[in-house]
Amino acid sequence: MYRRTFIATAAAFAAAPALAASGTPYSKGLVKKELAAGKTVVVDFYTDWCVTCRAQQKTLAALKSEFPEYEEKITFISVPWDKYSNGELSRSLNIPRRSTLVALKDDKEIGRIVAGTTRGQIKKLLDAALGAATA
Repeated sequence: MYRRTFIATAAAFAAAPALAASGTPYSKGLVKKELAAGKTVVVDFYTDWCVTCRAQQKTLAALKSEFPEYEEKITFISVPWDKYSNGELSRSLNIPRRSTLVALKDDKEIGRIVAGTTRGQIKKLLDAALGAATA
């Protein structure tokens, strides 16, 4: 019995990092490049170990599955907080902490969520980003 519990727990922890990243992995200059190309971008500042980040990822995944136009019209970029918390992007956007989602279009902020995990909050942000993407 304990062995099954251990195996199930280990599998859950192994899958957790896969849930953490909601989009294209960040590289320096990627956000600016996508914005310069006229794209609407949602930037996700996350960590693999953050419970709030995981809750956001679960909600993002559900919404993307339910509304495919989000992924069709919006570019999602995942920024590992532990690596880039003091980076140029984090500083320029005044990101206060991990579990921050920011929607951008044409170098302008459409909206942001800091540590919010509810479906309503995240859907509102994605709807605003989708509106900007299709305007």
